[in-house]
Amino acid sequence: MSANHDNSSNCETQREAMVQLQLAARGIDDERVLNAMRRVPRERFLPANMREFAYEDTALPIACDQTISQPWVVASMLNALQLPADARVLDVGTGSGYAAAVLAEMAGRVYSIERVPALAAAASELLRELGYDNVEVIHGDGSVGWPAARPFDGIVVAAGAPAIPEPLKLQLSVGGRLVMPVGSAAMQGLVRLTRIGEDEFEREELGPVRFVPLIGEAGWPGDSHRHNDRRRPRAGNLGASEQPATTSQLLAAAAEPLDGDTKLDNLLRRIGDSRVVLIGEASHGSEEFYRIRARLTQRLIEQKHYTGVAVEADWPDAARVDHYVRDLRMPPSEWRAFSRFPTWMWRNTQVQEFVEWLRRHNGGIADIGSRVRFYGLDLYSMYTSMDEVINYLQRIDPAAARDARERYGCLTPWQQDPATYGRAAMSGRYRECESEVVDILTAMMERQLEYMAQDGDSFLDAMHNARLVANAEQYYRSLYDGLADSWNLRDSHMFDTLRSLLEYRENGKIVVWAHNSHIGDARATEVSVRGQHNLGQLCRQAFGDDAYLVGMGTHSGTVAAASDWGGAMEVMKVVPSLAGSWERLCHDTGIPAFSVPVGRRYVAPDLRGRLVEERPERAIGVIYRPATEWASHYFHARLGEQFDDYIWFDETGAVTPLGFREQQGMPDTWPFGL
Repeated sequence: MSANHDNSSNCETQREAMVQLQLAARGIDDERVLNAMRRVPRERFLPANMREFAYEDTALPIACDQTISQPWVVASMLNALQLPADARVLDVGTGSGYAAAVLAEMAGRVYSIERVPALAAAASELLRELGYDNVEVIHGDGSVGWPAARPFDGIVVAAGAPAIPEPLKLQLSVGGRLVMPVGSAAMQGLVRLTRIGEDEFEREELGPVRFVPLIGEAGWPGDSHRHNDRRRPRAGNLGASEQPATTSQLLAAAAEPLDGDTKLDNLLRRIGDSRVVLIGEASHGSEEFYRIRARLTQRLIEQKHYTGVAVEADWPDAARVDHYVRDLRMPPSEWRAFSRFPTWMWRNTQVQEFVEWLRRHNGGIADIGSRVRFYGLDLYSMYTSMDEVINYLQRIDPAAARDARERYGCLTPWQQDPATYGRAAMSGRYRECESEVVDILTAMMERQLEYMAQDGDSFLDAMHNARLVANAEQYYRSLYDGLADSWNLRDSHMFDTLRSLLEYRENGKIVVWAHNSHIGDARATEVSVRGQHNLGQLCRQAFGDDAYLVGMGTHSGTVAAASDWGGAMEVMKVVPSLAGSWERLCHDTGIPAFSVPVGRRYVAPDLRGRLVEERPERAIGVIYRPATEWASHYFHARLGEQFDDYIWFDETGAVTPLGFREQQGMPDTWPFGL
């Protein structure tokens, strides 16, 4: 069997999965749309280095700084058209030609307009090669349509305009429908317009979307690629003395360099008495991010009396660290903290140094109840948490422990791979365990006063583990409902855990360590269009100015990461930041390391206007794929609304993971040991 046949077969399998899981399962009910997207090879409409992502649930870059839309968005727009058989359709914004090909499978005749000559030529050639002879690609201004071929039964526009262009409305047949994004150049709502008479139209709002601007006579002017709605004077029309400062120059003027002494005094003043300080990172494997975060946290604990550190880690693993830093008795370790993938994220020398500092700091506090605590906010440790709940109940209420064993037994077949539970539950091959795990949590809450009277700290630990199991069960099921559902469940769990920790300790103040994608306000990023929220957004909504959000970024260097989930850690080179990105603007300041206020409370007015523009921003997690840098690691964001402060390192290095040898001679309570 040839490699080409293998690739073709694999793409067909992925295409069918896309149709079933991304489209049909999320409400696309027009069988003609589903069948058309089954037939069109999306990978052919992508650059070669993007084809492995062809059937993922995301938009992807193509030539000329354009994108091919997320499959679900394409399907939603075509689903809304409700095309009749043998329809005449106008497709505005050809791009690579993918939507035109899908329309060609459904309609009698398709006219597709593209303003970029190179894209129009390439799409026309590819569509002919694939046999779509009922598509005509036109190089022109899509905002004014194609009057020569009117009327159209359907018009679909893959770019956003401030209003529906009048020429397009007039090219609809009576009974025809137009579907397009309408709104600002950065964010829009999807609109369906139905022509029900010669001068009468019916408009429906279909939900939020994000598209590139529709540039043309009846759309945005040609400079709207700046991603804001204001017309800016061109620099060439100004005298030399009147040249406006660049964004990088304004950033440099506001920046507070971080020298060898790590000057953070101004940042600490801005943080003030915030009850929650969320400190991000642009990757899970960069040493400088961990070190500056540790240093800032030490200052907050020493000078502003913060009472806890809560990290993007599982509760049971963090509890072992908490016992160690507070010098509490703990049973002999049967497992190592942070031993599941990605181990280097918390098992590294930078975290080790902070943990040792925190233990020394707590050693000077006689009252154990007043010592600074270390918490985990995440929910991946479902089975470890189940064990912790049962062990707690066995000590305090053996009858309840027996009941918990029986109820948790629902989940035990999936212990080696919790995600398998989600697949089984969604397919109907196994009953869901939601009621069983929720019943355990409810029973513990009903006996809260009784249990706390025996051991308040242990009850708190057990309650969070029981909540984690209940939320994790729902999370693993949601992995097969869609990205937004699983993401929102995870970040809601982290927020609920954080809020309960604040409520448990009167006058408590907590520092949160998590990735930028969790702590930056999601409403300032493109993920909000997909219905996603995050921890930073929930904290701002709940605590207002009592939540202070600090992001981080870098231009180049090395990072500890894996190529695939579950893979071995590698030290990889970080690709220099993308032109036009927030990272490139910081790099162009020429300052090696700095902090800078970016939020509305402290930023200078001339810089503020630049910081609310939408630009690409990079996010490297535990997976890094330099070969597909743009598709895998960039999203659009408004930095000045996403964070209150931003910390920059022009060059960063990989964290140093801990091995067992480094732990020899540590006390038995050492959290990372055997």
